[in-house]
Amino acid sequence: MQLSIASNAILNQLSDLLHQVKDEDFCRPVKTLGQSTIGQHLRHTLEFFICLEQGFEQGRVNYDKRQHDKLIETDRFLALHAIQKIKEFILACQADQPLQLEVGYHQDTEETVVVASNFFRELVYNIEHAVHHMAIMKIGVLEVAPYVFLPPDFGVAVSTIRHKKSETALQQR
Repeated sequence: MQLSIASNAILNQLSDLLHQVKDEDFCRPVKTLGQSTIGQHLRHTLEFFICLEQGFEQGRVNYDKRQHDKLIETDRFLALHAIQKIKEFILACQADQPLQLEVGYHQDTEETVVVASNFFRELVYNIEHAVHHMAIMKIGVLEVAPYVFLPPDFGVAVSTIRHKKSETALQQR
């Protein structure tokens, strides 16, 4: 399934990053990211996938109820373990199913709204969300860990990659 392949590719890129970055750089505040760390952005990204897995089992997803697990954002090996579990979950879920998305946009109350969704739609959201945060992580890597090799498509949407390829093909004519 195309969504599984896309998710796996993203998670593999994140895994490659974790294998290269030094512990101290993974946790180092990045000035251009408002003092957030590569680890914080990675944790944030992974926790959305984790929320989807929990929601899949319950039939209701709420991304606001993430754990904000400090260990995932500071321990590369725990982050790698989380990636492996997410990959296994996505591989096991090849069929769509209805889900309810629970969201809350009031700062002063826990009141939520429930919106009809489904697993595939939420997986698409997670893919797009991951690409966005990978683009942010790329900025952090360039600042605090320039020795890390990131492929050119790290943090770039597939639609952008296709567009650039078509522009290049047109210019070569």
